[in-house]
Amino acid sequence: MAPSTSSAVTLNINGEKHTLSVDHRTTLLDALRERLDLTGTKKGCDQGQCGACTVLIDGRRAVSCLTLAVASEDREITTIEGVADGDRLHPVQQAFLDRDGFQCGYCTPGQICSALGALEEHAAGWPSAATADVRPEAGVPELTPEEIRERMSGNLCRCGAYVSIVQAVAEAARAEEGAA
Repeated sequence: MAPSTSSAVTLNINGEKHTLSVDHRTTLLDALRERLDLTGTKKGCDQGQCGACTVLIDGRRAVSCLTLAVASEDREITTIEGVADGDRLHPVQQAFLDRDGFQCGYCTPGQICSALGALEEHAAGWPSAATADVRPEAGVPELTPEEIRERMSGNLCRCGAYVSIVQAVAEAARAEEGAA
């Protein structure tokens, strides 16, 4: 008897559990879009290079086109649909609107999820390739435009809204600091 090529998985997405049977080769992106109708996460390159499919898994950024759905079981998955608090936009979403951090909008869900992860990494003191002093005693690096560009470099915007995206991330960081 041939081994089964599918499994039942329970995915915890935006605080809600979804149990479904998936082929072992099904990506998280395809499960989100095709099986759960969560179409905010976009399919761009399907090779993990553009960032359009970025979601948060256990608070960390992940490209869902390269993540298997079966490997996501028992993990906390946040998609763009789970970022806002009801009708109240998250500060990152609001900053993208205020600073015109989008044009066509296709990459925006991935950009916003990536910005959320990048801001968490920065707040935790994680250095980036742009961080001048990576010694732990140096503390949290200043969130300069160079830091933001480096931290967001895994997300492509085909419209070229990068200047506004950097401004939006910086504004969201200031808003979160003010709220803390």
